[in-house]
Amino acid sequence: MSEPSMGGASSQEQKRPEQLSVKANMLWNSIGSMTYLACQWLTTIVVVRLSSGYDDAGLLSLAMSVVGIFGTFANYKMGTYQISDIKRENTLGEYMGFRCLTLAGSFVACMVYAWLTCATYALITVALFYVFKAVGLLIDILHGEDQINRRMDYIGKSFMLQGVCTLAAFAVVYGITQDLNVAIVAMLVAVTAVLVLFDIPHCRRFTRVTVSLSAKKALFFLRTSLPAVVASVAASAIFTIPKQYLAVVSGDAALGIYASVAAPALVIQMGAQYLYGPLLDIFPRLFFEGDNKGFLALLVKTVLGIIGITVACAIVLEFIGGWALELLFGESIAPYVYLLQPIIVSTAATAFLWFFGDLLITLRHFWANFAGNVTAFLAVIPLTFMCVDVWDMNGVSFAGAGACLLGVLMLLGFLVHVVRRGPEPLERRELASAGSKNGGDAS
Repeated sequence: MSEPSMGGASSQEQKRPEQLSVKANMLWNSIGSMTYLACQWLTTIVVVRLSSGYDDAGLLSLAMSVVGIFGTFANYKMGTYQISDIKRENTLGEYMGFRCLTLAGSFVACMVYAWLTCATYALITVALFYVFKAVGLLIDILHGEDQINRRMDYIGKSFMLQGVCTLAAFAVVYGITQDLNVAIVAMLVAVTAVLVLFDIPHCRRFTRVTVSLSAKKALFFLRTSLPAVVASVAASAIFTIPKQYLAVVSGDAALGIYASVAAPALVIQMGAQYLYGPLLDIFPRLFFEGDNKGFLALLVKTVLGIIGITVACAIVLEFIGGWALELLFGESIAPYVYLLQPIIVSTAATAFLWFFGDLLITLRHFWANFAGNVTAFLAVIPLTFMCVDVWDMNGVSFAGAGACLLGVLMLLGFLVHVVRRGPEPLERRELASAGSKNGGDAS
């Protein structure tokens, strides 16, 4: 299928913006992403503060959870694939077209699931929230083009606009109408405005913004990224199993306590992603150009950076973790602060699992990523029974950390083999050809 351009002038008619440094890109990406996440979290607070009860808060949480289940399939792990497409094998229009295809398919699956598992009155809320998130996933494709051209300041500013505008729209409309569905529509209008007025014009500085997808290309994307999608689902389920088992043997309260204590440790996962995310287009370029020294140097720096983030968070949370938890959840959480340090270890292990898996995707070794993540998933099943039965709530952290570390070791083994073998000579020639066709822009 093919549709008209979503923008006007092509990038050839405009002066291409200068690229930013790696540090500048990391800074903009981190600030923008944290602003967006904070605004999304504040939305869940606003709905409680402005309502007379907890019904709408529960309904919004339900919509978020149901839509989140199908987010992996809607995303189809194409973000990592796109930003590492340094040989320009596919156009922006094809990525946009495939994203529209996966969004449509996932929407149908999401609504069938909601119809089978949710109350009838919740269906419209789930549908509206899905459409709202779908616009954000379309923006992510444009962000991929921004990152390839190393202008992640556009990404950071977009995230800030999305976060602030959607939060403001939700707060104002919900405060006036007390109607959750109308408030979600307001968020949808706000994020669509950011797409049309900010992201599309900025992305047009690099290339034409179109939607086009052939059946052959769609099948190629579906086949190529399927192992990564399955791996992503497996990775997301690693901690679900021990948490569910904890709830069975110790009750919902134990799971609630564990989830509450785990909240501050998510900073490690976010920090790790903000650290290595802007590098996922640099790693494959160094590799396919045969610059093993540069590749390994960047790899070591990234690994040390993730370790540094983990150590820094562990030290900070050791001193203020108890105070922060009591501030957020009350004095009743104080006896469970001992859970925090094992949670930090398991969170760091998860960050490394994600990093090495994404890195192998950028090097086009999808099945290696699949093997590492599925191995971790399979390992967590016996570890769950062993660890939770012995250590109760801490057993969730120990089981998850052990499974993730096993997966990391397997991914690292694959990575060592890939780097030692190096890229095929044909791959290097294709990269050189792609670079010449693009006028050296991506160098």
